[in-house]
Order: sequence, then C-alpha cells, then structure tokens
Amino acid sequence: MTQVKASMHGAISIVNAIATGKGATLGISLGIEATITTESGKGIFFENRESNLSARLIRAVLDTSVPKSELEQKKLRISVKTEIPSGYGLKSSSAISSVISLACAKLFKPKATDLEILRDGVHASIQSKVSITGAFDDACACYFGGFSVTDNTNIKIIKSEKAPDDLSAIIFVPKSRRRGNVKKLRTLENVFVQAWELASKSEYWNAMTLNGLATTILGSDPRILTELIESGALGASVSGNGPAIAAVAKNDRISNVKRVFSSLEGYTMVSPINNKKAEVYEV
Repeated sequence: MTQVKASMHGAISIVNAIATGKGATLGISLGIEATITTESGKGIFFENRESNLSARLIRAVLDTSVPKSELEQKKLRISVKTEIPSGYGLKSSSAISSVISLACAKLFKPKATDLEILRDGVHASIQSKVSITGAFDDACACYFGGFSVTDNTNIKIIKSEKAPDDLSAIIFVPKSRRRGNVKKLRTLENVFVQAWELASKSEYWNAMTLNGLATTILGSDPRILTELIESGALGASVSGNGPAIAAVAKNDRISNVKRVFSSLEGYTMVSPINNKKAEVYEV
C-alpha cells in the first residue's frame, strides 16, 4: 500500500478568461487537500462526500494522469477535503483537478514537471465539461500562489509573481448560486482584452476593477464595486463567473470593506493572500 497527500489553495479572479482565452488570477489561502491510497486490486473508491461530489472530474483526471496499465492493476482510494465553496467562482474545480493531478504525478509520474501536472488537470477539466477554457489561469494560481497571468488557449504562463503579504481577499458568498449567461461576456471582449493587458503589466488592481465592471453583465450591481473601492479595497470584481464577489485590501482596511457586504443576503469570508506553492509527499 502506498499513500500520498497533496495540498494547495484556492484563488480569485483578476481577469476572466472566457471572452478572450486569456486570464489572470490571485491565490488565496482557502485550502484543499487530496489523499490517494493505492492497494492491490482494481477500482476507484471515493472515501468522503467532497470526493463523491467531484467524482466525474476526478475520474477524468485519473484517466489523463494515470497510465491505463496502472489503473487496471491498482485499487485507488481517494479522499478530498476542501475549504473552498463550490459553484461560486472561487476556483474549487481547478483546485480539485490540480490537487488530484499532483497526487497522481507523485505516485505514477515522479519526473513530471509542474506544467505537465497542470496540463493534465486542465485537459481533464475540458474533457469532463467542468470548464470551457480549461481554466489554466485558475489552476496556476491554485498551484503556485501569488499572481498568475496566462494564455489559456495555448496553456502558457505569461507572468507569475508573488503578491504583497499584507493583503487579504474579502469574499462575499451570496445566498443564491444563480449565475448569469456567461456567453454575454464575449460581447465585451475588447474590455477583457484591456483588463488582461493591464494585468500583464502588473497593474493588477486596475485590471481587477475593470474586469469587475465588465462582469456585472452577469447580474451583479456595479454600485457594490464602487462602494468597495471607496471603502479601501485595492481592487474588486465578480470572481470567475460568480456569483461570489471578491475585494482585495490591505489588512488594516478589512473591516471597512466587510461592512459593504453587511446588508446583503449571504455570508462574508476573509482569506489572506496565498503565495505558497502546492505540496505533495508520501505519508
């Protein structure tokens, strides 16, 4: 029996990649951990609720990451523990696909590079129809931490750098999970191009706020973004395709920014920025 444990973190959007195939993201400290145990036998077994809910995506990662001969000779037990709310634009799917891909690499492809591990997760996300673009930008921020600026279409990292340590994301998770029609984002393609170009020059907060104003086409009230900036947020945006809204602020402005969300139906989370790279080890 061999057991490995992999861990990484969630992320928030700086620039949504759906309209252009190019995105930017920032790592946050909400964590995710996957444990994979191999035994003699055959079959894939999901040990807990989180794993069961993500079974389709996890199976797609296994099909991509594990040689077929190994799948036919080994019984795999999989457990996922996550702090990342799913279905709100906080990169839970990218975190799952990447953390499973990392654990599989440790077991079956010990010489795999970071990029190969991420590519396996991205291909599985497209194959399982969890993501339109494969969400390479999201996967990079979950895996490396800090800021990631990427060309998702060509699976290429344009920029990866650490964020200042004195920042936190203030995230509003609305009661309703309802999302707008993401196809509408393509009507604002030129705006997303401008936001991405700002991010590629490290002008992350301007990029994030421009992205935020554009993504209100999905149904958010743009006045919230204005109030967040007025209250001290450096940048604010719908995260992913929503419906969560994220603002980034220096730690001494957190309470001011949180107050903007206090009258809305839902709950607010504060998550420090994460600059730590994913880890994997044999238990």
